[in-house]
Amino acid sequence: MNLKEYAVDVVKEAINLMLPEAAVVNALSSFSAVGKIILIAIGKAAWRMSYAAREVLGDKISCGVVITKDKHSMGRIGNFEIYECAHPVPDDRVIKATERVTEAVCGLCANDTVLFLVSGGGSALFEIPVEGVCLDDIADITGQLLASGADIAEMNIVRKRLSSVKGGKFAALCAPAKVYSIILSDVLEDKLEAIASGPAYHDISGEEDALAIVDKYSLSIKPEILKLLKRPGIGKLENVTSVVAGNCSGLCNAAEEILKKDGYSVLKLTTRLSCEARSAGEVFASIAKEIVAASNPISPPCAVIMGGETVVHLKGNGKGGRNQEMALSAAIGIEGISNVAFISAGSDGTDGPTDAAGGVVDGNTVSKLKSLGINPQLALDNNDSYNALCATGGLVVTGPTGTNVNDISILLVGR
Repeated sequence: MNLKEYAVDVVKEAINLMLPEAAVVNALSSFSAVGKIILIAIGKAAWRMSYAAREVLGDKISCGVVITKDKHSMGRIGNFEIYECAHPVPDDRVIKATERVTEAVCGLCANDTVLFLVSGGGSALFEIPVEGVCLDDIADITGQLLASGADIAEMNIVRKRLSSVKGGKFAALCAPAKVYSIILSDVLEDKLEAIASGPAYHDISGEEDALAIVDKYSLSIKPEILKLLKRPGIGKLENVTSVVAGNCSGLCNAAEEILKKDGYSVLKLTTRLSCEARSAGEVFASIAKEIVAASNPISPPCAVIMGGETVVHLKGNGKGGRNQEMALSAAIGIEGISNVAFISAGSDGTDGPTDAAGGVVDGNTVSKLKSLGINPQLALDNNDSYNALCATGGLVVTGPTGTNVNDISILLVGR
């Protein structure tokens, strides 16, 4: 097995160790309820989280509504209603599914509990716009933010103010019932206000934060919508208990244990990586060169791990995602270096609008591209990492994994 193949195996095994079932079971160990239990699940991991919850609680759950991304459902779960919707830009199905959620939690009493299962992707998959805003408006703003390279926290500060369920508004709808929220975090530092735009967490951002993001990315927004961004958010909620059951730290720790067991020295640099994807690729390449030349900051055989979520500024018209772009950028930097491989992948199995989770490269990737008549730098500049990596067998394809705890990037240097 070569280093590229091994890198893919490590990432897949680490993701498998972070699947939601165990996380939900652990989180439910301290859960108790007196009245009715209504299960609501949103996000890319919603199906697996719901399945695990039903395995534990069975018929104690009165009803369940599950909203997940297209092709992320794995079949029926008892009498639960399961909805698949578009992501990352919401469609009309999202509104219909969310309306069903609000119906399910209507009229609850103080003894009842809403078991709220939240995972990455929940922002796009859980939505009813406030009065005066249509879904096309939210889709347009989301598209502008994505293309501008805004991070997830910035996107959610804007989106929650245009939503009737985000920024704590869903938990307010559930009152006086209690909300027990189990969360798989896809947000750096596990900020509850940012994960899925915080449907069960009060809005800690102010109007100045939303307006600053509009200015920062020169967003084109209708005047009437701009006024809505200035409205105050929901204050602190007294009916919510939140448990973060899985996150990027857990994913990186899992990879570290796998690598150590296989004889690699491991340097875990951060689980809060947040920068331009291509810049991160350049940094990994620089670290690879330093290790090869001077066994610094760690000696081979070794691995350097970073987790988090990078961003891409779209300048070209190619196809790709942040992890693929990082991999292609790293490939350019490690050209010609033997016994080095780099992989970056999204734990959810999808990277940008593609069927790949990410990319894997080594010191031969660039020469392979050139032999095929593909200029790697031009491909990178055109944001066309998918086609470049596809041509060299460098796509990491896992299919939907059923979880979402950010991205993982690993540099491997052999003996």
